[in-house]
Amino acid sequence: MESLEEKIAHLERLTDDLSAVIARQDTEIALLTRKVQLLLDAEAGRNRSEGAHIFGGDEKPPHY
Repeated sequence: MESLEEKIAHLERLTDDLSAVIARQDTEIALLTRKVQLLLDAEAGRNRSEGAHIFGGDEKPPHY
């Protein structure tokens, strides 16, 4: 019985540790996603001000 209690305690601690890691990673992913979006917006603004055109996936470039 004592062995099972030790295993349960170990698994509870492991679950808590993993939960903390997942919460930290979620925060980091949200921050990085926001930073990437800001960079994409800044690049799009820079391209608009320079008159550049960014082609979408289905558009053909002008040399075709």
